[in-house]
Amino acid sequence: MKNVAVFGATGYAGIELTQILGGHPGVRAARFASDRLAGTSVAEHTGASVTCAYASTEETLGNLGEVDVAFLCTPGDVSLDLATKIRSAAQTCVIDLSGAHRLDDVGAWKAHYGQKASSDDYAIGSYGLPELFRAQGPLTALVANPGCYATAVALALAPAVEAGVVHEDALMVSAMSGVTGAGRSSREDLSFGELSDDARAYKVLRHQHVPEIEMALRRLTKAPLKVTFTPHLVPIRRGILVTAQLRLRSGMDTAALAALYRARYEGEPFVRVLGAPEDVTLRKVVGTNHTVLGVASDGHAAVVMLALDNLVKGAAGQAVQNMNRYLGFPETEGLLTLRRFAP
Repeated sequence: MKNVAVFGATGYAGIELTQILGGHPGVRAARFASDRLAGTSVAEHTGASVTCAYASTEETLGNLGEVDVAFLCTPGDVSLDLATKIRSAAQTCVIDLSGAHRLDDVGAWKAHYGQKASSDDYAIGSYGLPELFRAQGPLTALVANPGCYATAVALALAPAVEAGVVHEDALMVSAMSGVTGAGRSSREDLSFGELSDDARAYKVLRHQHVPEIEMALRRLTKAPLKVTFTPHLVPIRRGILVTAQLRLRSGMDTAALAALYRARYEGEPFVRVLGAPEDVTLRKVVGTNHTVLGVASDGHAAVVMLALDNLVKGAAGQAVQNMNRYLGFPETEGLLTLRRFAP
C-alpha cells in the first residue's frame, strides 16, 4: 500500500484523480492540496470515497516524508515550482499533468509553458504514454503526463507512422473537445450562454500540443514529420473525438490498415480497434480510461477516428496508469471499474 498527494486537487483533472485514487486498492492514504478549500471535506466536494479534508499547499509540502507519489494538477508555472520543491525535499515520484516537463525542445517549452522561467529550471520528464513508450524502459521519478489532445492524436497516428505507410509531411488532424478541456476557471467565452448551440475552432495552427505530438511521433520514427492540427470546442462536458486524414504511400485497403492497427495495439487493455470510423463514439469511452478507434482507406487516403475521455485517459486515468507502472502495480489497477456513460 502506498501514500500519494495531489496538488491542484479541485480542478477538473484533480477531482477526477481524487475519485480514481479513492477507489484504488493500492493506495493507503492520500493528501489533497487546495488553498481555497483547505480544512473542508474532500468527499463533500467531490463525492470521492475518501475521509480526509483538503490541506493547504504549504502544509502538504511539509508532509511529504511518507508520500510515494505526488501528482501535479496545476498550471505549468506552478508545476515547475512544485516539482523543484518536492524533488529537493523528498524521495517522491512526481507525476506532472501540466505541460511543464513534456517537451524536449527548450524553445518550444519556453514558448508554450515556460515564459516565466529560466531555461536552467527546465527538466524533461519521462513521457508517460504507456501504449507507445512502455517498451523503452521504466519511468524515472519525474513523469510528464501527456496532454489530452497529444494522447489522442499520437495514438491515432502512431501505427501508420511507425510502419511508414503514410506521408509524414501530410498529417492532417482535426479534433473536437468538451469544455472541461479548457479547465475550471471562469471565462466569459466558456460560459453556457456563449457555448450552448455553438461550436468553434480555436488556437488554429498554434495549439501547445502540436510540438508534443510531433515529439512523440519523432521518438517512434526517428524521422522529421509535420502535423497540421485544428482543435474545436463543442458544447459537451467531456470527451475528445479525433479525425486524422492521411495520404498513403501504397495501396493499402481498409482491411490491411485495420490489421496494422490491431497488431500494434494487441494486448493493450485500454485501446480497442473497432470495425469502422463510424463506430467510434464518445459514449463508448466517457467516464473510462478506454480509447476506441476505427480506420478506413480508399487505397490513396486513409481516415483514422479516435475517441477518449479528456479527463480520464487524457489526464487523471493515464496519470494513475503511470503511477501503477512506477510503483510496480498492474497497469490496470484501479482503472477497469470506472463508471461508464449511461445512454
